[in-house]
Amino acid sequence: MTSRDVHGTTPHWGWTMPKYAAFFTYTEESWAKMIANPTDREAAIRASAQAVGADVECVYYMLGGTDGFVIFDAPDTTTIAAISVAVSSSGAARSVGTHELIAPSDMPAVLAKAAEVQGSYRTPGS
Repeated sequence: MTSRDVHGTTPHWGWTMPKYAAFFTYTEESWAKMIANPTDREAAIRASAQAVGADVECVYYMLGGTDGFVIFDAPDTTTIAAISVAVSSSGAARSVGTHELIAPSDMPAVLAKAAEVQGSYRTPGS
């Protein structure tokens, strides 16, 4: 079992892994290549994640300023950061933003800890 137990995550090799969302925006060149040669991008994303011990829960595309997002299960921040850096360095995406997800069942503990911080936090200049 990992030292970190995150509720609401997918069991993986008997361990529980944190979830991350990665939002991406393709470059114009990437879109042109995909139009000219449509392939299964989800399979490519999944293979890259699995190469470093992560898994893909889902991939969705969307309209607007961001082209899509991926929900990953990854063993740690280093792994998800490596995926993000590798994708960013490929030049295929104009932007990649990765965020750790918090399960609703974890929010009471987060809010209790926030209450502790509120008592000691001082605003700048105070």
